[in-house]
Amino acid sequence: MRLITLLLASIFAATSAIESVASGTTLDSTISDSTWIEHGLEQISAERMMADIAELSSPRFGGRQTGTDYDRESAAFVADRFSALRLHRSTASAPESRTNPLPQREWKQTMPVTATTIQDEPFLQINAANNQSTLRVGPEFLPILDSPSVDIHSSIVFVGYGLSDPANGIDDYAGLDVRNKIVLFLRGKPEPYKGAFTHADKVRIAKEKGAAAYLTATGPILSAYELRRGTTGTPTALYAGTDPSQQLPGAWISTDIAETIVRNGSPDNKPLRDLQEAITRTDSSRSFVTSATARLAWTTLSSPGTLYNVASLIRGYSPRSDETIIIGAHRDHFGKQAGRLFAGADDNASGTAVMLEVARVLASAPAAPKRSILFLSFSGEEQGLLGSRLYMSQPIAPLAKTVGMINIDHAGVGNGRLTVGVTGLEKSVASEAGQASGLSDKLDLYGFFPGGDHVPFKEAGVPTITVVSGGVHPHFHQPTDTADTIDPEIVKSVARYVLALAWQLANAP
Repeated sequence: MRLITLLLASIFAATSAIESVASGTTLDSTISDSTWIEHGLEQISAERMMADIAELSSPRFGGRQTGTDYDRESAAFVADRFSALRLHRSTASAPESRTNPLPQREWKQTMPVTATTIQDEPFLQINAANNQSTLRVGPEFLPILDSPSVDIHSSIVFVGYGLSDPANGIDDYAGLDVRNKIVLFLRGKPEPYKGAFTHADKVRIAKEKGAAAYLTATGPILSAYELRRGTTGTPTALYAGTDPSQQLPGAWISTDIAETIVRNGSPDNKPLRDLQEAITRTDSSRSFVTSATARLAWTTLSSPGTLYNVASLIRGYSPRSDETIIIGAHRDHFGKQAGRLFAGADDNASGTAVMLEVARVLASAPAAPKRSILFLSFSGEEQGLLGSRLYMSQPIAPLAKTVGMINIDHAGVGNGRLTVGVTGLEKSVASEAGQASGLSDKLDLYGFFPGGDHVPFKEAGVPTITVVSGGVHPHFHQPTDTADTIDPEIVKSVARYVLALAWQLANAP
């Protein structure tokens, strides 16, 4: 209870704190002072961000799983940091035209959620070609994290990509009886297919067809996006995101294990690569009953909890102060699953630390920018963007007056370049921020960047800019995503870029 009280009190303090303009300095002169950003960029501290990343990814916060006490404590941590800032707002002496109409009030966002935990030592055994193999948790399989408890032994049916859309010429279940069987499907979808299919859709279809459980794996042929992100054949942590009535027990297995299952059951002994290539080339199914069987056994505990979004506002000074720039980052991760702690240093203690550092530097400016800047710490991103969708249902700043949303995710690992995804804005806006921050030669500009808390904003028509550290993230959704893998220079570059971008958007004519 003390933590909840502290959280709410801190949010209120953060959104109502006052820092008056320095004596003898006018609002007009400080707002128009373009040289401040140069000073602000020099104030970015890699040491401060690294300390925050180490703290947030430490055992103290237990992997920050949404709906747990650990996530509540991480929300209180962020709220405390916000309340320590000296944030600007309109003053009584400011002209009426400069008074910000955003409500000066306590703001909180919570929603009930269910936290699921796979208990220690889950079991998955494959029997193929008279060979019995008990898989290793981590490198060879991971239960899907919202998978229900299971103890089943059954045969395996390969169902391609697990799609069923006869109207558009593809049905991976055609002619197959998968009742009480374990289906194996590849992640993603074949390139020629233009329909939208999520992992949850695949699970729903498998259940409707009567499957008792499922396995999923990354195919040997990677998409351009998977290649850019450094996807490997190793299973990673994942929530299915299915409705409770449609849940099935499931596990992500390695590409090598999937190859073993398919090669020992394929009618013509074709490797998995050939099957995947044939599906992609012909846009038709290559499903069959394998000769392999599997036993899945684990216990899942579910408990009710609460999701917390945390926010803080720098109020603008100008007739544009009713317009808002949002800087967001999710702070949740996977917690402790299958006996392993998912610390989430890169994903996304790094983005949270960048957001806090940018807030600190902006709060030290001699005056607020023309537009207001709202800082949002989301939870529930890993469970299907729950926190950002909650915000969209209860926006503190009118969406019609939200002129841009900057999302920071995976900000601490890679090749030193920045991947920037832009929607609803000209790419020149992102380029100009690169010049201002001295990072123009390190930017890789794209259009829509799939996945992340910017997606609900894009869907609502709000312009978005997603900032991710470029290159391969080898510890993505793995227990090895720890603070010692973070590069302080990369984190510093991301923070400099986000600061320059936010200042530019907040002060644009």
